[in-house]
Amino acid sequence: MFDLYILETCPFCRKVMNYFDENSIIYNKKNISDKKNREELIKLGGYEQVPFLHDTDNNKIMYESNDIIKYAASRV
Repeated sequence: MFDLYILETCPFCRKVMNYFDENSIIYNKKNISDKKNREELIKLGGYEQVPFLHDTDNNKIMYESNDIIKYAASRV
């Protein structure tokens, strides 16, 4: 399962979410405006930067919208 850490106003986050939605990729959206999600993000990745993907099935983490899209495309 993909956990995608985002901010709704972030254009790079929107890019990833649009790609996921257009390609019917199931994901959990975790908005870091919620303190709990922000703390999870920092614990997992070390930075308060979005978008951030955590593939919980493969324990893979990554930042950068283009990398996330490329990775997701290779997993479906």
